[in-house]
Amino acid sequence: MSPLSSDDRLALVEIARLAISSAILEKRIPDFPPYPPALSESRGAFVSLHRGGNLRGCVGQVENPGPLGDVVARAAINAALYDSRFPSISAEEVATLEIEISVLTTPEPILPEAIVAGRHGLLVARGAFRGVLLPQVATERRWSSQRLLEETCIKAGLARDAWRDPATQVFGFTAEVFSEKRPRIISKS
Repeated sequence: MSPLSSDDRLALVEIARLAISSAILEKRIPDFPPYPPALSESRGAFVSLHRGGNLRGCVGQVENPGPLGDVVARAAINAALYDSRFPSISAEEVATLEIEISVLTTPEPILPEAIVAGRHGLLVARGAFRGVLLPQVATERRWSSQRLLEETCIKAGLARDAWRDPATQVFGFTAEVFSEKRPRIISKS
């Protein structure tokens, strides 16, 4: 998959902001015009919301994603309203949110020794248990590759060393990460 153009990146940020603004301020999900080809591709993505430098929500979809534009819109709404780690974003917060989007490559099986902290994000799966950590988490927290692997197991609800069990699957992916330079309100006209 080729990198997104600057126009595609801007469009995704605008989709996320419009989805959040509409859901919170107007209590509706907006209609989006047809997406350009790059935003119609089936790709996974996460939307991270920050306010004042603090994380306020982060939700995404890795498996069976659907069109990238739709994935970003759903993830943005879910990060704003349904990330169980945080209270829902209030109407007063909408204008001050900074939106960060991570567009993912398709996860592929990866050996533990091939994991590069800061380059790879991980999906750990065993049965119904799943955990995902984005590549930037290891960088932000200064984690080694092994620590990233262990923390992804914990996020999946598994033991720290569950990756050693042959029944545990480990998938790696990379992400194209971008954000808006400054928060702004997008209105639909």
